[in-house]
Amino acid sequence: MPSITANSSPQKRLLRSHAAALKPPITSPSEPRVPSRCSNASHLTSFTENDAVSIRSGDKQAESDSVVSKPESDSIATALDSTPQKHKVRSRAVLEASTFPHVTPSSSKWKSQRRCIGATPQTSIAVSEESNVDSVCGGDNTQAKSGAGNLKWNPNDGEQLRLVKEALHVSTEPSRIACREDEQSTVLEFCKACVAQEKAGSLYICGCPGTGKSLTMERVKGLLLNWAAEAGFVRPDVLSVNCTSFVNTSDIFTKILELNQSPGKKISATPLRQLQNMYSQKSSRNNMVLILADELDYLITKDRAVLHDLFMLTTLPFSRCILIGISNAIDLADRFLPRLASLNCKPIVVTFRAYCKDQILRILQERLSELPYIVFQHQALELCARKVAAACGDMRKALCICRSAIEMLEAEIRESTSKSNTSLEEKASSEQKTTTTSDHTKKHEFDTVRIDHMALSLSKTYRSPVVDTIQSLPLYQQIVLCSSMKHFRGTKKETILGELYKSYMGICKLSQIQSAGFLEFSDMCRVLNDQGLIKLGQSREDKLKKVTLKVDEADITFALQGIRFFQNCIQ
Repeated sequence: MPSITANSSPQKRLLRSHAAALKPPITSPSEPRVPSRCSNASHLTSFTENDAVSIRSGDKQAESDSVVSKPESDSIATALDSTPQKHKVRSRAVLEASTFPHVTPSSSKWKSQRRCIGATPQTSIAVSEESNVDSVCGGDNTQAKSGAGNLKWNPNDGEQLRLVKEALHVSTEPSRIACREDEQSTVLEFCKACVAQEKAGSLYICGCPGTGKSLTMERVKGLLLNWAAEAGFVRPDVLSVNCTSFVNTSDIFTKILELNQSPGKKISATPLRQLQNMYSQKSSRNNMVLILADELDYLITKDRAVLHDLFMLTTLPFSRCILIGISNAIDLADRFLPRLASLNCKPIVVTFRAYCKDQILRILQERLSELPYIVFQHQALELCARKVAAACGDMRKALCICRSAIEMLEAEIRESTSKSNTSLEEKASSEQKTTTTSDHTKKHEFDTVRIDHMALSLSKTYRSPVVDTIQSLPLYQQIVLCSSMKHFRGTKKETILGELYKSYMGICKLSQIQSAGFLEFSDMCRVLNDQGLIKLGQSREDKLKKVTLKVDEADITFALQGIRFFQNCIQ
């Protein structure tokens, strides 16, 4: 077989010529140079490692400032494409090694530090990572994050404090009545039907105090007037009265007559009689009359005649009255108006249930959402809602407790300020900077109403005389009461004095204090019996006397939980 030498091959000679063209000139290690064939070498004096890494990481912006221009890179790629695959790969490795001598491959993905179009490799990043990202996005995220909810509330600002207390005041009408949509819709539809049909009717609103009865009726009145104007009906005349303001219960008929009778007319008949005559015959007057009678139970008399005659006005043939009575008595219609049921004219009853925990929390949050800052911790509002819902479900009570919690925060700030001022006066000038820094840190703790403020407000509101009595007892009598509470836990209703004394000795031994003798223990039980905290029976022997606990376990726990001695005993 004939031998073929490398020097005699035309293809090999072509490869050598390409390699010679691509071979970089010899440069010093400290100063890497750009290949002489590059046409725009004058612009590459500031080439750094960051630019090289940006090119390799795929940064589109960095590629626009790359070392090799696009026409030159195309020519090099054309030259390499004309060679076999093995030599092409080898030539690319030689070119990359000569161009980027200090770059080493990294396993983790490197991210370019340049954040905007105008940045350069030498630009220092003086802002945080988050602000750089926001600047790339046009700053919209920053505007969204600095919304009204992030505005700091300053309890020392009198104007902000006034707005918060005003939002939580009972007399402040909210923009929307929450958690009473069904009741409001029922009453409004009833009034609309009466106006549309020009037919009289009566409605009785009942429920516990603070359940939104009066507030809902005022909102219904406004909605009804707007609906009548839009629907083309004659707007009804409205009479809103509070029955507690009447000197005589029959004064309500005088108020109703003033709406139906032109002024100046003098008739000798009583107002009730005039109304009965007016609604017994057809009249030229077309206006319906909406009567909102709040605190209706104040019209109950001994013979119940006023209340009965008031509802009977809606049963007359030409009556134009829409009577809505509001009261806290749930069974008023059944107890005081039995004759109305016999005449088949008993009013429709709408009951407002007490607010539950979720409803109270929602109402508080909606009132506070109108403020541009956060005033209460969520846990504090939830504690208030739970306690009020368990006690009575009175929304007015919840608003008063929240206002009282703000006053607790004010008192804490005043106390802290006075203490810090005193400490600043006593310390030397060299220590004032440290004190000022610590005071500035403490101020951040007073930004919102915390759960401890709410707990103090709740204890102040729901403090019972029993709790005051227990807290005023001497320590040994409190120990006797605590032992009684632990002894009666479970199913036990009563015990004898001898068994209770054993429980008392066990607590004293556990607390490592000396217990009293049985005679002294019996005297202490007699004192607790006189206070009404326990009931002590009669027996010839003191040890056989029956003992019963007369106060709630929760009251004893609440009264003694602040005393360190009883913390383990109560658990």
